[in-house]
Amino acid sequence: MEHIALYRAWRPQSFQDMVGQQHIIQTLQNAIREQRTSHAYLFSGPRGTGKTSAAKILAKAVNCERGPAPEPCNECEACRRITTGAVMDVQEIDAASNRGVEEIRDLREKVKYAPTEVRQKVYIIDEVHMLTTEAFNALLKTLEEPPPHVMFILATTEPHRLPATIISRCQRFDFRRVSLEEQTARLALICEQEGMEADLDALQYIARLSDGGMRDALSVLDQISSFTDGKVTYQQVMDMTGGIPSEQFAKLAASLLKGDVGHILQMIEGFMHEGKSADKCMENLLYYFRDLLMIKMVPDADKLTDRVLNPESFRDMAESFTKEQLFQMIDTLNRYQSEMKYAVQPQTLFEVALLKLCSIPAQGVVADQAVASSSVGSTAPSSDSGEIGRLKQQLAELEKKLDRALKSGLSGGESASSGPSRPATRAPVSRGNSPAKLPANLDQYVARKGSPDFMEISKKWSQILQRVKEEKVTVHAWFMDGEPVSLLEDNVLVAFKNNIHRETTEKQANREVIERVLSEQLGRSARLVTMMLKDWTGAMEGASEAPKEDFKLEPEHEDGGSGSKQPWIDEAIQLFGEDLVVIKE
Repeated sequence: MEHIALYRAWRPQSFQDMVGQQHIIQTLQNAIREQRTSHAYLFSGPRGTGKTSAAKILAKAVNCERGPAPEPCNECEACRRITTGAVMDVQEIDAASNRGVEEIRDLREKVKYAPTEVRQKVYIIDEVHMLTTEAFNALLKTLEEPPPHVMFILATTEPHRLPATIISRCQRFDFRRVSLEEQTARLALICEQEGMEADLDALQYIARLSDGGMRDALSVLDQISSFTDGKVTYQQVMDMTGGIPSEQFAKLAASLLKGDVGHILQMIEGFMHEGKSADKCMENLLYYFRDLLMIKMVPDADKLTDRVLNPESFRDMAESFTKEQLFQMIDTLNRYQSEMKYAVQPQTLFEVALLKLCSIPAQGVVADQAVASSSVGSTAPSSDSGEIGRLKQQLAELEKKLDRALKSGLSGGESASSGPSRPATRAPVSRGNSPAKLPANLDQYVARKGSPDFMEISKKWSQILQRVKEEKVTVHAWFMDGEPVSLLEDNVLVAFKNNIHRETTEKQANREVIERVLSEQLGRSARLVTMMLKDWTGAMEGASEAPKEDFKLEPEHEDGGSGSKQPWIDEAIQLFGEDLVVIKE
C-alpha cells in the first residue's frame, strides 16, 4: 500500500481533531449552531497551525447533509466528496499561482450562479496575500456583497500585506502557535496509533523544532520514523536533525566562564565533524543564553519557554553568570548572527563570536579586582592595584591631550574668523561618545562641490545605485541612504542621513562592491569616503559665513575744485548712467 505522509494522513477532518485553536473552534461552532455564519472569513497565523484544515472543515459543516451542524459527520456523500476535493461548488484556490486580475474576474462571474451539488458555495483562497493590487480591487465588491449562497474563506500567513479594505469586510481569526504540551500529546497519540515507540523527551524535542507548527512536527516525526525502524529516541532525533543537546551548551557555557579557549575550539570542531551547521549552532546558543537570562530574572520562567526541559540544571548555570554578562553575550551573538548570513566562512565567524564571549566574564573579574584594590590602604599596594593605577594614569593623560586638542581647534577657528580674511571651514564635533567621522581635508571637499567631475557623478548616480543593486541587493539597501556631495581627485564623498547605514556601508566587503561599481561607471579608479549629512550641512554653513563689507558711496573728488559740490549725484550718474538719473531742485 502506498505510504501517505503523516501530516496528510492525520490532517484534521473535524473541529474536535484540531489542536491548540479552541478559541476559534468554539466561535465557529456557535455561529453554525445559531445560523449566524458570515459571508467572508479571514484565517491568519503561522504556517502549519490549521488554517486551511479549518476552512475545509467549515465548508463540510455548512454543507453536511445532516446539518448545517457544529461538527461534520464525515459519512454523508457531501462530506466525503468535499474531503477528496471532488465537489465543484467548494473550490480551494492557490493565490500564489492564480494571483492576477483575470483569475479573480473569472471567479467573480462564477459566484453569481447557484450551487448545483451542495447547499452553499465555498471559495477557499489560500495565501491570499499573494494577489496583486488589481486582483484585490476586483475582489473587493464581490467580497463585500456576495450572493447569499456564497462563502469566502481567505487564508494567509502575512495579514499585514492585505489591504485594509479587504480585512474590514471579513471576520478575522488569528491562529496561534500550538503549545509544547499540546503538540507532544498529539505526537504521542499518533505514535500510538501508528504503532511506533517514542521517548517522551524525543517527542518534546521534535515539538520544539517545529516552532509551534503541527505540520512541521509531523513531517519531522515521519522522517525520523523511517530512520529509526519504529523506535524514536532522543539521541536519534539529535542525529537526524543536527541538533545539539542542552548538556553540550552547558559544557560550552562553563568553558566560556573559565575562558578555556582550547576546549571551546575543540567543541566547535566536534560540532562541525558531527554535521552541525555553524548558523544553527549560533541560533541554538542564542536561545540557550536567552533561557538562562529568563530563568535568572523571572520566577517560574520555565513556563515562558518551550526549550527548557530541566529547569534545575538551567537554574544552576544561570547563577554562574551575572545579568550584565548575559545581556552582553546575547547582544554579541545577535550581531554575529546577522553577519553570518553573508559570511563565506560561517564556522570562523562562530569561533570568533565565542572567543569574544570569553572576554566578557574576564571584564567582570577585572572590575571586581578594581573595587577590591580601592578598598585596600595605600600602605599595602599589590601588583594588580599598581597595574590598575598605571592604566588609570594613562587614561587621564589621554583625556587631557584630547581636551587640549579640542580647545586648540576651537580657539584657532575663533581667531581666524576675527580677521578680515575668509574663515577656515571647521569640522563639527560630535557630542556623543566618540567624535564624528569626518574627512581630514573637509574644506577642500567643500571647495570642489560644484566641479565638473562632481556634476558627472551626480548625473550618473541613479545608474550607480542600479549597478550596486545588481551586484548585491543588501548593499544597495544600505547605500541608497547616502547621496554624493563632493569629489576630490579619486575620492567620492557620500553623506548619509543614518549612522547605521553609513557604518554598514563602510564594512570592507560592502565597500569593495561600491568602489568596484564607481570605478566601472566613472572609467577610472574611485575610492568611497563617507560622512554624516548633518556634518556636511554644518560644514557648508560654516563656509558660507564670510565677513561682509558695508556698501558705502564715496566721492571721487575730495575738494570742490573740479568735482561737483554734490558728490552723491556724480556717484548716482556713475552707477546708473545719465539717461536714468533725473535731477530735481
